[in-house]
Amino acid sequence: MPRQAPTARLTVPVTAADHVLGPPAAPVTLVEYGDFECPFCGQAHGVVRALREQLGRQLRFVFRHFPLTTVHPHAQHAAEAAEAAGAEGKFWEMHDVLFEHQDALEDSDLVRYAAALGLDQTRFILELAGHVHAARVRADFLGGVRSGVNGTPTFFINGWRHDGPFDFDTLLEAIEDEIAAVAGRR
Repeated sequence: MPRQAPTARLTVPVTAADHVLGPPAAPVTLVEYGDFECPFCGQAHGVVRALREQLGRQLRFVFRHFPLTTVHPHAQHAAEAAEAAGAEGKFWEMHDVLFEHQDALEDSDLVRYAAALGLDQTRFILELAGHVHAARVRADFLGGVRSGVNGTPTFFINGWRHDGPFDFDTLLEAIEDEIAAVAGRR
């Protein structure tokens, strides 16, 4: 399948402030704008995990928040919970738990997940109640809007929005095409 013509460009570059898995020197960076309550993001979670396993050090993955609060009433607090966990060095652990339990995202559930991850309970509850991490979630959301994100999940492959399906085979092919293109430019 020929490479799709790129459409929208990622306007907010990946920085040290992002949540990143994979080596900085990977030939491909996959950025996902996601919502913890979105069932399609839940499907994409497994796809991304499989892509990371398949591609190893050739892929760097970045997750950014894009809570669609009008249709997912728990998405904002779930994103803030992930950030609160991140403040204690456990963003990815909370990220995984939230996607694995999308049907249980009430505040009491979030506190239970924090306890299971060994987070400081008092700190977590205070940060969640005080919306300490709301600005970070909002910054991700606004960056997504500026980059042309209007639904979740939205993926960017080396800065270009992927407008195709997000199943494993389609994303793998798009990423492998980009790896080949990067190798050809070196």
